[in-house]
Amino acid sequence: MPQNFIKPLLILLWFPLLTLVAQDSLKSVVAEKGDGIYSLLRKQGVDPYITYDDFIALNLPRLRDSLHLYEGMAYVIPKTTGDSLEIVKEDTKVAGIENSVKGVSYDIFGEKYAEVTGKSERLKGTVYYLISGHGGPDPGAMTQYAGKSISEDEYAYDVTLRLARELLSHGAQVYIIVRDPDDGIRDEQILEMDKDELVLPEQIIPLDQKDRLEQRVDAVNKLYLKHKGKHQRLVVTHVDSRSKGQNIDVFFYYHEKSRYGKKLAESIHNTFKKKYKKYQPNRSYSGTFEDRSNLYLVKKTLPAMTFIEIGNIRNKKDQRRILDYDNRQALAKWISEGVILDYESK
Repeated sequence: MPQNFIKPLLILLWFPLLTLVAQDSLKSVVAEKGDGIYSLLRKQGVDPYITYDDFIALNLPRLRDSLHLYEGMAYVIPKTTGDSLEIVKEDTKVAGIENSVKGVSYDIFGEKYAEVTGKSERLKGTVYYLISGHGGPDPGAMTQYAGKSISEDEYAYDVTLRLARELLSHGAQVYIIVRDPDDGIRDEQILEMDKDELVLPEQIIPLDQKDRLEQRVDAVNKLYLKHKGKHQRLVVTHVDSRSKGQNIDVFFYYHEKSRYGKKLAESIHNTFKKKYKKYQPNRSYSGTFEDRSNLYLVKKTLPAMTFIEIGNIRNKKDQRRILDYDNRQALAKWISEGVILDYESK
């Protein structure tokens, strides 16, 4: 048996007896090849978006890097409480999408993830603009993985959709600025590249870089003026491109003159530090938040904002963070928790 498989079993022997006894009444299932946390929970009829944190807490010693399952190992499935929430169909061509405590279906997330169940109304009355980097004629950073080309824009878009879904579940109004008509949330490692992304409402993305950036700035600023007086924030998501040997943590930019932008970036940054300390205690978090006022989107957009780099697409360690859909979901969830922290610590 490989050594890295034996290690969590040894750790498990030291797990407190009280916890093991408490789990006796809970169902255990064995992870199969290809299972992730979300797919395992779905197979058991459990909503992974509600029970994810409970699953991590119950199974932490059995997880690789605090996030991944081991094939052939048994995992405890947390219980859910409360009745199923009603699902309401809604026209998803609307630019701004807003959720209530009832479940709502949005085509933009794809068939598998279309239904969004309300978790809370903690972000009720807020407006968030989400921009994923590049798109259309510009794929952004590119590299090869398993003999196929992968690009920054596809992975940034997937994380952005997952983030939108999280924010909606807490009652926010969300504008997804860069939108793909047929790529919803995807669980594959290799996300196929295309060039059919549009900018809200249905604008073709121009080839010239400055024109592309101006188009996004205009889309956000017009909406910002429309919602003047509300709590409004912008989150921009990119995947970095550096030398293959450079492993980076998630880091955040803001405008030096924006007190609220700095607070948003710092809130998400602090959330990531706490998550690393909790789930990866043997690994320090080196991500930073800093002023980058020279970036066009940072300089020209009206809402307080943060610009997030989620990893180096060329680095093998960072690729695990980007290519694994469980990791992409964790990134989105942690960003959303930082967003909530920012809003609730006004």
